[in-house]
This record gives sequence, C-alpha cells and structure tokens, in this order.
Amino acid sequence: MANDSDHVRKREQTSGRDLSYPPLPEPLTVGVYDNHTHLEIADGDDPLSWLDQLDRASSVGVRGVIQVGNDLETSRWSALMAAREPRMLAAVAIHPNEAPRYAAEGTLDDALAEIAELAAQPRVVAVGETGLDFFRTGEDGRASQYHSFEAHIEIAKANGVAMQIHDRDAHDEVIGTLKRVGAPEFTVFHCFSGDAEMAKICADNGWYLSFSGTVTFKNSIALREALAVTPRELLLVETDAPFLTPMPYRGRPNSPYLLPNTLRAMAEHLETDVGVLAAQISSNTELVYGRWDAQPLTGHHAEIDDNAQPIGGIA
Repeated sequence: MANDSDHVRKREQTSGRDLSYPPLPEPLTVGVYDNHTHLEIADGDDPLSWLDQLDRASSVGVRGVIQVGNDLETSRWSALMAAREPRMLAAVAIHPNEAPRYAAEGTLDDALAEIAELAAQPRVVAVGETGLDFFRTGEDGRASQYHSFEAHIEIAKANGVAMQIHDRDAHDEVIGTLKRVGAPEFTVFHCFSGDAEMAKICADNGWYLSFSGTVTFKNSIALREALAVTPRELLLVETDAPFLTPMPYRGRPNSPYLLPNTLRAMAEHLETDVGVLAAQISSNTELVYGRWDAQPLTGHHAEIDDNAQPIGGIA
C-alpha cells in the first residue's frame, strides 16, 4: 500500500462513494495499453502506490500506460517516472482548466515554455491533456484556454509527438481550432465524449478516439453509437484513473488494472472477440506513441526513491 509520498496529490473525496478498490478482473489473453491515466493522484481509503497499480495491471494483461500531467508539477512527475519505469510513457501539458490560473498569475507563457522542454525528453511521447473545457471555465477564462491549446498544438508538432485532447462542452470549438491551426499527425481525443456524428468527423480527419469507463455506463447510449461507427484502426482505450471507473464498479477508485472491464464491454458492443480487439488497439497505440521499449530508461524502477517528488522548472 501507499504512503503520502507516493503521490503528488489526493483526489477530493465526495460523500457516498465506496472508497475500496474493485477486485482484479479476469486476465486478458492478448495485452493492451492504457492510453490515459493519472497515477500521481491518490484515491480511496487505502491508496495503492503507482508501482502497486502497475504490478496489478501487468498481472491482468495491461502492457503499459501513458501517464498524463495536468500542470507543471504533475508533468514533471510524469516525465521523471516515465524515464525510470519501463511500463510507463508520459504526456505533459497545462490542462485547459489550469491555463486561466497560470494566466492570472502572469506565468502561462513561462509554463508553456517548460512544457516544451519536457516534451523534448525521450520517453515523453505526447502533449496532453490539452484542449478546451467550457464546463468548468467561464467566458473570462476562454482566451487563455485558446492561447494554451494553440501553443500545445505547436509544441506537439515541433517535437513530432502525439497530442491528447481534453474536450468538455466544446466539441465544435475544439474541432474548429484543430482545422484552423492544423492538428498534429497523431491527435487523440482522450475520454471521447461526442456522438456518432462527431466520431465520423474525427475519423474523416484521421483522429483517434479513446474510450474510457464511461462507455460502460447505462445512460451512455450516444457514446456507444459513436464507438460503433469509429473505424477499428482509430480506436484506443483508457482508464482516466482514478476517475471514471467502469461498471459494475462506478464511483469506486479506478486503476489501470481495471482496463479489461472497459475493453470487454467495448468488444461486446462491437460483437467482436476481445483478443482481436485488444490486438487492434495495441497496434494502434504503438503506432501513435511508439513501443514502450523504444527509448532507454535512465534507471530501473527499483532504483526510484519512493519519496521522489517533482523536480526542476518554474517554482
């Protein structure tokens, strides 16, 4: 189990949640990758360390994860751990809901400059999560969101890495920005939340759609319709852990080891074999990010100090 030093921050605990981790699912016979997770966030009554979570994930056929940063602190942590842990690659960014805060402090451009430096590291394979969020940020923060999003697009293109998009209540604006500025070669809609029409637009542009535990929720009919029309060669799967735990464990702490639950629900809806779908998604994931062993580590994960904290950059 973890102690506080295993994580950068702790998830806010809402009342009424079951804070115990769900049981291990049946292992997959064909491995798959978690496209998007936040192992730096502690959750539950007895949080699992990032290493415990990866060990559990390995035991059920999850081959590796993309560890995603949302601000400077978590982006530094993600890049640091990916450099030392063979099952982890990193994505770095200023989250769209964080951009207005940095802008208000007068440090947004400095923060973006550091994200550009982190994006150049060998095992940082994506810029993200970036995009637009009109659910949590009002109109007064939208200018900084657009500025940040467009800067992240250029950082991804300059470094030849993928981009992971956060899009909430801003579908048309995100798509419009990508078309106006020009999307990176590998553009991924993290936790895709659109409908079938939007999925077709994304497919026409060659953008990847990553489905999370939300696709298993009873009321996610439009999301499953989007899944059905998405070309198999553009499908990815993720946990967004510790959030969006798939059914039947919705609300409990999520972790990469629960990815098989979402994958099996997707395969059932698509009326295809789980192994066939896993093989396709694994191939897609490696095309977007490269192989997990493509870049050397700076040290084995066993050498990582359990008390490691984000280092360097802007205070």
